[in-house]
Amino acid sequence: MDWRSNGSDHAATRFEAMSRSQSQPTFAIRQAASNDGEPIVACLASAFAPYRDKYTPAAFRDTVLDSESVQDRLREMRVFVAVADGRVVGTIACALNGGEGHLRGMGVVPEWQGRGVASALLDAAERDVRERHGIRVTLDTTEPLARAMAFYERHGFIRSGRVSKFFGMPLHEWVKQL
Repeated sequence: MDWRSNGSDHAATRFEAMSRSQSQPTFAIRQAASNDGEPIVACLASAFAPYRDKYTPAAFRDTVLDSESVQDRLREMRVFVAVADGRVVGTIACALNGGEGHLRGMGVVPEWQGRGVASALLDAAERDVRERHGIRVTLDTTEPLARAMAFYERHGFIRSGRVSKFFGMPLHEWVKQL
């Protein structure tokens, strides 16, 4: 897939996945707006549904968000969404503190997994952190998300060795130098 940036203003930056085959649907990555809250919650609920039984109830609620917590995230972090046919099919959030970016809430609906959405979202978040002069980025993930951990490793993240508790679950920190 080819990735193109359309526009120079950060808020208007849009990344499109251009398919080599006309039968392959395309998606666009854009910064989320406040009215994307419910679609983001629905996306996260769909993406994490297969792991619900592997999470503590509190960890699952914190991961999937609700109407109030998604609005908090939209105010406190830069949130990006992948949109296909007017539907949010993926999301990621990033924040910057000093020179360190932190990613949260990456999820792609099951029917769009394996189509480059996660890579495009990660690229958008890393680009945002880099443009704001971040020199490294971290993220945390839980043990049930083995596929996600393999994805992050393929994209240059390494385990920092830091493990904390996340509502009764081990939470592993990953880091990448930008």
